[in-house]
Amino acid sequence: MTLTTEQTTAFEPLVSDFYGYHNLLSAQEKETLAALRAYLETEVKPLVNDLWERAEFPHQVIKRLAELGLYRFAWEETKTFENSAVFRGFVALELARVDASVATHVGVHNGLAMGSISIAGSAEQKAEWLPKMAAGEIVGAFGLTEPDSGSDSAQGLRTVATRDEATGDWILNGSKRWIGNATFSDITIIWAKSAEDGQVKGFIVKTDTPGYTATKIEGKQALRIVQNADITLENVRVPEALRLQNGNSFKDTAKVLRLTRAEVAWASVGNSIGAYDAAVRYTKQRVQFGKPIAAHQLVQDLLVKSLGNITASLAMVVRVSQMLDEGTQRDEHSALAKAYATARMRETVAWCREALGGNGIVLEYDVARHFADAEALYSYEGTREMNTLIVGRSITGFAAFV
Repeated sequence: MTLTTEQTTAFEPLVSDFYGYHNLLSAQEKETLAALRAYLETEVKPLVNDLWERAEFPHQVIKRLAELGLYRFAWEETKTFENSAVFRGFVALELARVDASVATHVGVHNGLAMGSISIAGSAEQKAEWLPKMAAGEIVGAFGLTEPDSGSDSAQGLRTVATRDEATGDWILNGSKRWIGNATFSDITIIWAKSAEDGQVKGFIVKTDTPGYTATKIEGKQALRIVQNADITLENVRVPEALRLQNGNSFKDTAKVLRLTRAEVAWASVGNSIGAYDAAVRYTKQRVQFGKPIAAHQLVQDLLVKSLGNITASLAMVVRVSQMLDEGTQRDEHSALAKAYATARMRETVAWCREALGGNGIVLEYDVARHFADAEALYSYEGTREMNTLIVGRSITGFAAFV
């Protein structure tokens, strides 16, 4: 992936990259990250607190993110990428450092929706849909989670796909919940259990199809910029040509989740850094007892503990991404990274909020949003408990899911 800009921006290492993991990146990758950071800092960051408070998505960023190249990733396990997995992780980190909701939008569209087509689609489906999605002409969503089925999606999926023998079409009935991008997506990848063989299959569903309804979820207190929806499917007719031809069991769904789970771990590090950067900046400026509070021992303790969490998590996600490039990453590797990094994120954003005292709960100081958004990152793409069980099965040889 190469981001296109009118001018070259010099790359500046993040102060929070304390052990210098950016040195693993090529000169071109650093230049690309610098261009992305410049755009996010100047055109996105000034908007996000207001958007978060109003629970609105900045639709104007879609065109620019596409122009910058953020939708060009083709998630295939066997593909040799233009850039390293470590670089792609740093992209997720940079996005979440500014706003975890924008990072989630990109992850859903590029990682989950495009990833489903890349991994489970036919050559014809890839050729038809991926270029349009990469250009931002079509926005995708990913429909797996249901009102009564989340962590048990592998077994408890209730959305049913029934084959119409007369036409060969599929009829979808069921519901989905917490579907990001779904209030404005052009297509949604719906995973449903086949009435024929009981296997989970994937479908490219055009959102203007009769019987498809998406309703925005109101009242969220995390990732408020993300437009999550409840989806109802009432006799939604999908032609066989829009069934993902290589998505024939939950194992195929899991391939998509495996590749995107590590990106969530990277995003959690970015969310931690966003809160940490704001806390460092604030504590250097806030004067109490005649000096900046950053000069007080207890405040420094909070900052150092936060940096320790960030550094340990960054080390883990870097290694997991290297393993992806090497072809050695397994489910348990990305699961441990997601479970660990999101847990440490929760601690970190809490310490950063504490460092700001009462101002830590006010949006304008740039910690409260990261503090709240951490709860969603902690839960989605596999809760800590589910990822723990994936790792536990690897350690012991026993599956303890039920």
